[in-house]
Amino acid sequence: MTQNQHLHIAGRWQSGISTVENRNPSDLSDLIGHYDQASAEQLDQALDAAREAQPVWWAAGIQKRHDVLMAIGTELMARAGEIGRIIAREEGKPLAEGKGETYRAGQFFTYYAAECLRNQGDLAESVRPGIEIDVRREPVGVVAIVSPWNFPVATPAWKIAPALAFGNAVVWKPANLTPASAVALAEIIARQDIPPGLFNLVLGSGREVGQRLVESPKVDAISFTGSVGVGRGIAAAAVANMTKVQMEMGSKNPMLIMDDCDLDLAVTHAANAAFGGTGQKCTAASRLIVHSTIHDQFAERLVAAAKAFKVGHALQDGTQIGPVVSESQLAQNLAYVEKGRAEGAELLCGGDRVERETQGYFMAPAVLAGTRNDMTVNREEMFAPITCLIKADNYAEALSIANDSQFGLTAGIMTRSLSRASHFRANMRAGCVMVNLPTAGTDYHVPFGGRGASSFGSREQGRYAAEFYTSVKTAYVAAGAPE
Repeated sequence: MTQNQHLHIAGRWQSGISTVENRNPSDLSDLIGHYDQASAEQLDQALDAAREAQPVWWAAGIQKRHDVLMAIGTELMARAGEIGRIIAREEGKPLAEGKGETYRAGQFFTYYAAECLRNQGDLAESVRPGIEIDVRREPVGVVAIVSPWNFPVATPAWKIAPALAFGNAVVWKPANLTPASAVALAEIIARQDIPPGLFNLVLGSGREVGQRLVESPKVDAISFTGSVGVGRGIAAAAVANMTKVQMEMGSKNPMLIMDDCDLDLAVTHAANAAFGGTGQKCTAASRLIVHSTIHDQFAERLVAAAKAFKVGHALQDGTQIGPVVSESQLAQNLAYVEKGRAEGAELLCGGDRVERETQGYFMAPAVLAGTRNDMTVNREEMFAPITCLIKADNYAEALSIANDSQFGLTAGIMTRSLSRASHFRANMRAGCVMVNLPTAGTDYHVPFGGRGASSFGSREQGRYAAEFYTSVKTAYVAAGAPE
């Protein structure tokens, strides 16, 4: 790739019509680079190239697709340290998390490499004599992928890998906050032996490039991860073209802390779920619903755990919580803390900007107590290292509070009771439920998604991804009698 050419369109690296600045949120003096922005014409070029490349890729066969995806995944895992450092530098998550994210991205590609060889259909008997029926899966065509900044390699990987595995072409618009990670992943994919235009990286703003992409009649399916507001806009745009849509959006994940739990384990899991990744993940536990008989004891231990986290430069040894991703995100986080206090919550710790050796967007993890489920901080996704304590007098009340939300992505319970755990698994309205585990940390080979405003469309990950990235065809054949 030539320097200052960050768009990969129709098999070539290209420059854009403008650039955006990319700085390290751990050290604002560290300029990572300037990254190209695509024009409307370049986006159209990418879409046209994708439509030409897709049938060529489908015709290449399952062994070819397997080999390409396996090569991508193997290289990602081998370069986890290098690419993880890029993620840490531009997104702000600690280096260990960046490495882990990159390795997991590689696992998505190797998993779907194997799925290429398992793309099998069904045979069915007809109700009419002399007729044979087969059911097969075929690619949907051109898939537009719009991915967020908080997992800049893993999230696109779990979309791009199945898209390619099932024979589709891809036009990918990543978030502008993390362009270096996007380019690193794109370089690995682009160097494979694939048809020109099969994979396209189109950096640009959501208002211009993103909107034009999701409104295009040249797109057959859209996979989006981001906010509820943007997701609703994408769904409305897609309806005009009857475009298939899959969306993962906001969350307000509850964790029930019951009076019979292992308290030490509950504190550990709650703290990690609430503050891991600086709270900037859709699976963060931001509502901790605590049984009233152990509330004060749990709160005291949680505050101690929050204060013990080392907040610092993402590349510094020992850092457990890096900076938030941007100045605007930090301002929003601090505003949520003040909003919670204004509505009657008590700030037990953190919630302020902290200074370090380098100038960055560092924030101390916050615990808000005395909150009610109707408060803003318990209704809206904050995407911040902030968690809220809500008292409940019994399990039934705690479950009712947990289900009182427009969201339904993940939910957890800490308990030693088999009956409570079983009831929770059956009656919690969420796409993923965890028993004696953090709400975060989902496996890559099983489906991921939620209910309500958290998700729309079929599930991501695992074999369930085929529902979105393929179209089902039923074929009837009357062969006649042999002569």
